[in-house]
Amino acid sequence: MRRLLHLSDLHFGRTDPAVIEPLLDATARIAPDLVVVSGDLTQRARAAEFEAARKFLDRLRLPFVVVPGNHDVPLYRVWERFLSPMRKYRRYVGDDLEPTFVDDEIAVLGINTARSSTLKGGRINEAQMQGIQARFAALPATLTKVVVTHHPFDLPDDPGNAQLVGRAGQAMAVFARCGVDLLLAGHFHSTQAGKSSTRYPIPGYAALVIQAGTATSTRGRGEANSFNVIHIGRDEVVVEPWVWQAGGAAFVATPGEQFRRETSRWVAT
Repeated sequence: MRRLLHLSDLHFGRTDPAVIEPLLDATARIAPDLVVVSGDLTQRARAAEFEAARKFLDRLRLPFVVVPGNHDVPLYRVWERFLSPMRKYRRYVGDDLEPTFVDDEIAVLGINTARSSTLKGGRINEAQMQGIQARFAALPATLTKVVVTHHPFDLPDDPGNAQLVGRAGQAMAVFARCGVDLLLAGHFHSTQAGKSSTRYPIPGYAALVIQAGTATSTRGRGEANSFNVIHIGRDEVVVEPWVWQAGGAAFVATPGEQFRRETSRWVAT
Protein backbone atom coordinates (compact mmCIF):
# COMPACT_ATOMS: atom_id res chain seq x y z
CA MET A 1 0.00 0.00 0.00
CA ARG A 2 1.17 3.50 -0.83
CA ARG A 3 0.47 6.67 1.14
CA LEU A 4 0.12 10.00 -0.72
CA LEU A 5 0.01 13.41 0.92
CA HIS A 6 -2.24 15.57 -1.27
CA LEU A 7 -1.66 19.31 -0.78
CA SER A 8 -3.19 22.07 -2.86
CA ASP A 9 -3.58 25.83 -3.16
CA LEU A 10 -0.67 26.81 -0.94
CA HIS A 11 -0.85 30.45 -2.10
CA PHE A 12 2.47 31.66 -0.74
CA GLY A 13 1.99 35.39 -0.46
CA ARG A 14 -1.33 34.80 1.32
CA THR A 15 -0.44 32.04 3.79
CA ASP A 16 -1.32 31.75 7.44
CA PRO A 17 2.08 31.59 9.21
CA ALA A 18 0.53 29.63 12.09
CA VAL A 19 -0.08 26.51 9.95
CA ILE A 20 3.30 26.09 8.24
CA GLU A 21 5.27 24.39 11.02
CA PRO A 22 2.33 22.19 12.12
CA LEU A 23 1.91 21.12 8.50
CA LEU A 24 5.55 20.13 8.28
CA ASP A 25 5.28 18.33 11.62
CA ALA A 26 2.20 16.42 10.44
CA THR A 27 3.97 15.46 7.22
CA ALA A 28 6.89 14.04 9.18
CA ARG A 29 4.49 11.98 11.33
CA ILE A 30 2.53 10.68 8.33
CA ALA A 31 5.73 9.80 6.42
CA PRO A 32 4.07 9.57 3.00
CA ASP A 33 5.67 7.81 0.05
CA LEU A 34 4.97 10.83 -2.15
CA VAL A 35 3.73 14.41 -1.80
CA VAL A 36 1.40 15.69 -4.52
CA VAL A 37 0.75 19.43 -4.86
CA SER A 38 -2.12 20.23 -7.20
CA GLY A 39 -1.28 23.80 -8.12
CA ASP A 40 -1.47 27.41 -6.96
CA LEU A 41 1.80 27.45 -5.08
CA THR A 42 1.73 31.26 -5.14
CA GLN A 43 -0.77 34.08 -4.87
CA ARG A 44 0.51 36.34 -7.66
CA ALA A 45 3.41 34.44 -9.26
CA ARG A 46 6.03 36.76 -7.79
CA ALA A 47 9.64 35.69 -7.36
CA ALA A 48 9.56 36.03 -3.56
CA GLU A 49 6.42 33.86 -3.41
CA PHE A 50 7.97 31.16 -5.57
CA GLU A 51 11.12 31.29 -3.46
CA ALA A 52 9.04 30.75 -0.29
CA ALA A 53 7.19 27.87 -1.96
CA ARG A 54 10.48 26.27 -3.01
CA LYS A 55 11.85 26.50 0.53
CA PHE A 56 8.69 24.82 1.80
CA LEU A 57 9.00 21.98 -0.72
CA ASP A 58 12.64 21.48 0.22
CA ARG A 59 11.73 21.24 3.89
CA LEU A 60 9.38 18.34 3.16
CA ARG A 61 12.44 16.18 2.38
CA LEU A 62 10.25 13.84 0.34
CA PRO A 63 9.71 13.05 -3.34
CA PHE A 64 6.97 15.20 -4.82
CA VAL A 65 4.89 15.74 -7.94
CA VAL A 66 3.87 19.38 -8.40
CA VAL A 67 1.82 21.04 -11.14
CA PRO A 68 1.10 24.75 -11.76
CA GLY A 69 -2.20 26.47 -11.08
CA ASN A 70 -3.73 29.60 -12.54
CA HIS A 71 -2.29 31.71 -9.70
CA ASP A 72 1.19 30.59 -10.77
CA VAL A 73 0.69 32.51 -14.03
CA PRO A 74 1.29 36.29 -13.68
CA LEU A 75 -2.02 38.14 -13.68
CA TYR A 76 -1.20 41.84 -13.86
CA ARG A 77 2.22 41.68 -15.56
CA VAL A 78 0.66 41.29 -19.00
CA TRP A 79 3.82 40.93 -21.09
CA GLU A 80 5.16 38.27 -18.77
CA ARG A 81 1.78 36.55 -18.68
CA PHE A 82 1.74 35.98 -22.42
CA LEU A 83 5.43 35.83 -23.35
CA SER A 84 6.97 33.85 -20.48
CA PRO A 85 4.17 32.79 -18.10
CA MET A 86 6.07 29.90 -16.50
CA ARG A 87 9.52 31.45 -16.29
CA LYS A 88 9.49 31.91 -12.51
CA TYR A 89 7.76 28.58 -11.93
CA ARG A 90 10.44 26.81 -13.95
CA ARG A 91 13.21 28.66 -12.14
CA TYR A 92 12.04 27.98 -8.60
CA VAL A 93 9.86 24.87 -8.73
CA GLY A 94 11.08 22.82 -11.69
CA ASP A 95 11.42 22.85 -15.44
CA ASP A 96 9.10 19.88 -15.87
CA LEU A 97 5.50 21.13 -15.87
CA GLU A 98 4.13 17.59 -16.18
CA PRO A 99 6.25 15.43 -13.86
CA THR A 100 5.88 11.70 -13.30
CA PHE A 101 6.47 9.39 -10.34
CA VAL A 102 6.45 5.64 -10.90
CA ASP A 103 7.28 2.77 -8.57
CA ASP A 104 6.13 -0.85 -8.44
CA GLU A 105 2.63 0.04 -7.15
CA ILE A 106 1.60 3.48 -8.44
CA ALA A 107 2.11 5.75 -11.45
CA VAL A 108 1.44 9.44 -10.81
CA LEU A 109 1.30 11.82 -13.78
CA GLY A 110 1.04 15.60 -13.45
CA ILE A 111 -0.74 17.61 -16.16
CA ASN A 112 -0.52 21.38 -16.55
CA THR A 113 -4.00 22.88 -17.02
CA ALA A 114 -3.01 26.52 -16.35
CA ARG A 115 -3.25 28.85 -19.34
CA SER A 116 -2.33 32.49 -20.03
CA SER A 117 -5.53 32.97 -22.02
CA THR A 118 -7.87 32.38 -19.07
CA LEU A 119 -8.05 34.16 -15.75
CA LYS A 120 -9.27 31.24 -13.65
CA GLY A 121 -10.29 28.36 -15.87
CA GLY A 122 -8.11 25.48 -17.02
CA ARG A 123 -7.64 23.61 -20.28
CA ILE A 124 -6.27 20.34 -21.55
CA ASN A 125 -5.31 20.01 -25.22
CA GLU A 126 -5.10 17.17 -27.74
CA ALA A 127 -1.32 16.87 -27.44
CA GLN A 128 -1.58 16.45 -23.69
CA MET A 129 -4.24 13.77 -24.06
CA GLN A 130 -2.08 11.90 -26.58
CA GLY A 131 0.85 12.19 -24.17
CA ILE A 132 -1.21 10.73 -21.34
CA GLN A 133 -2.11 7.73 -23.48
CA ALA A 134 1.48 7.19 -24.56
CA ARG A 135 2.95 7.49 -21.07
CA PHE A 136 0.43 5.19 -19.39
CA ALA A 137 0.52 2.68 -22.25
CA ALA A 138 4.21 2.09 -21.55
CA LEU A 139 3.52 1.10 -17.92
CA PRO A 140 2.37 -2.21 -16.41
CA ALA A 141 -1.41 -2.59 -16.19
CA THR A 142 -1.07 -3.63 -12.53
CA LEU A 143 -0.12 -0.12 -11.39
CA THR A 144 -2.69 2.17 -9.83
CA LYS A 145 -2.76 5.18 -12.17
CA VAL A 146 -3.11 8.70 -10.79
CA VAL A 147 -3.53 11.99 -12.71
CA VAL A 148 -2.81 15.29 -10.93
CA THR A 149 -4.10 18.65 -12.21
CA HIS A 150 -4.97 21.97 -10.64
CA HIS A 151 -8.37 22.34 -12.28
CA PRO A 152 -10.81 19.48 -11.74
CA PHE A 153 -12.35 17.23 -14.38
CA ASP A 154 -15.23 16.55 -12.02
CA LEU A 155 -16.70 17.92 -8.79
CA PRO A 156 -18.53 15.21 -6.85
CA ASP A 157 -20.61 17.69 -4.82
CA ASP A 158 -21.45 20.08 -7.69
CA PRO A 159 -23.52 19.05 -10.73
CA GLY A 160 -22.59 22.18 -12.73
CA ASN A 161 -19.95 22.32 -15.46
CA ALA A 162 -18.82 25.96 -15.48
CA GLN A 163 -15.55 25.49 -13.61
CA LEU A 164 -14.37 22.17 -14.99
CA VAL A 165 -11.33 21.73 -17.22
CA GLY A 166 -11.95 22.63 -20.84
CA ARG A 167 -12.40 19.42 -22.91
CA ALA A 168 -13.05 17.49 -19.71
CA GLY A 169 -15.37 15.05 -21.45
CA GLN A 170 -12.80 14.19 -24.11
CA ALA A 171 -10.15 13.73 -21.45
CA MET A 172 -12.38 11.41 -19.42
CA ALA A 173 -12.76 9.16 -22.46
CA VAL A 174 -8.96 9.03 -22.70
CA PHE A 175 -8.69 8.25 -18.98
CA ALA A 176 -11.14 5.39 -19.43
CA ARG A 177 -9.04 3.90 -22.22
CA CYS A 178 -5.89 4.26 -20.12
CA GLY A 179 -7.49 2.84 -16.99
CA VAL A 180 -6.81 5.94 -14.88
CA ASP A 181 -7.90 5.23 -11.31
CA LEU A 182 -7.59 8.52 -9.39
CA LEU A 183 -7.98 12.17 -10.42
CA LEU A 184 -6.48 14.61 -7.91
CA ALA A 185 -7.13 18.35 -8.14
CA GLY A 186 -7.65 21.56 -6.18
CA HIS A 187 -8.66 25.10 -7.24
CA PHE A 188 -11.87 25.34 -5.20
CA HIS A 189 -10.35 25.14 -1.70
CA SER A 190 -12.87 22.40 -0.94
CA THR A 191 -12.43 18.81 0.21
CA GLN A 192 -14.49 16.29 -1.79
CA ALA A 193 -14.25 12.70 -2.96
CA GLY A 194 -16.50 10.61 -5.17
CA LYS A 195 -16.81 8.59 -8.36
CA SER A 196 -16.74 10.05 -11.87
CA SER A 197 -19.55 7.90 -13.26
CA THR A 198 -22.32 10.20 -11.99
CA ARG A 199 -21.24 12.94 -14.39
CA TYR A 200 -19.56 10.73 -17.00
CA PRO A 201 -21.56 7.51 -17.60
CA ILE A 202 -18.81 5.68 -19.49
CA PRO A 203 -19.70 1.99 -19.72
CA GLY A 204 -17.66 -0.11 -17.30
CA TYR A 205 -15.58 2.82 -16.01
CA ALA A 206 -15.56 5.02 -12.91
CA ALA A 207 -12.51 6.88 -11.65
CA LEU A 208 -12.15 8.17 -8.12
CA VAL A 209 -12.24 11.99 -8.05
CA ILE A 210 -10.47 13.66 -5.10
CA GLN A 211 -10.42 17.38 -4.32
CA ALA A 212 -8.12 18.94 -1.72
CA GLY A 213 -8.79 22.09 0.25
CA THR A 214 -6.18 24.78 0.79
CA ALA A 215 -3.40 23.62 3.07
CA THR A 216 -1.90 26.97 4.03
CA SER A 217 -3.83 29.91 2.56
CA THR A 218 -5.93 32.45 4.43
CA ARG A 219 -8.42 32.18 1.54
CA GLY A 220 -10.36 29.30 3.05
CA ARG A 221 -13.76 30.08 1.50
CA GLY A 222 -15.58 28.83 4.55
CA GLU A 223 -13.46 25.73 5.18
CA ALA A 224 -10.59 25.29 7.62
CA ASN A 225 -7.16 24.64 6.17
CA SER A 226 -6.79 20.99 5.26
CA PHE A 227 -5.02 18.38 3.18
CA ASN A 228 -5.66 14.77 2.21
CA VAL A 229 -3.80 11.60 3.08
CA ILE A 230 -4.64 9.01 0.44
CA HIS A 231 -3.97 5.36 1.23
CA ILE A 232 -3.75 3.42 -2.04
CA GLY A 233 -3.91 -0.34 -2.32
CA ARG A 234 -4.40 -2.34 -5.47
CA ASP A 235 -8.16 -2.67 -4.94
CA GLU A 236 -8.88 -0.19 -2.16
CA VAL A 237 -8.39 3.51 -1.46
CA VAL A 238 -8.99 5.49 1.73
CA VAL A 239 -9.19 9.28 1.52
CA GLU A 240 -8.40 10.76 4.94
CA PRO A 241 -8.77 14.55 5.33
CA TRP A 242 -6.55 16.22 7.91
CA VAL A 243 -8.09 19.47 9.17
CA TRP A 244 -6.53 22.43 10.96
CA GLN A 245 -7.61 22.82 14.58
CA ALA A 246 -6.68 26.35 15.59
CA GLY A 247 -7.32 25.70 19.27
CA GLY A 248 -4.84 22.87 19.34
CA ALA A 249 -2.53 24.46 16.77
CA ALA A 250 -2.34 21.19 14.85
CA PHE A 251 -3.70 19.30 11.86
CA VAL A 252 -5.91 16.42 12.98
CA ALA A 253 -7.01 13.37 11.01
CA THR A 254 -10.76 13.05 10.43
CA PRO A 255 -12.69 9.90 9.46
CA GLY A 256 -11.74 8.73 6.00
CA GLU A 257 -13.91 7.71 3.07
CA GLN A 258 -13.32 4.20 1.75
CA PHE A 259 -13.55 3.08 -1.87
CA ARG A 260 -13.00 -0.26 -3.55
CA ARG A 261 -12.25 -1.32 -7.10
CA GLU A 262 -14.75 -3.43 -9.00
CA THR A 263 -12.97 -4.31 -12.25
CA SER A 264 -12.55 -0.83 -13.84
CA ARG A 265 -14.93 0.96 -11.51
CA TRP A 266 -14.30 2.58 -8.15
CA VAL A 267 -17.25 2.55 -5.75
CA ALA A 268 -17.80 3.72 -2.19
CA THR A 269 -17.85 1.08 0.54
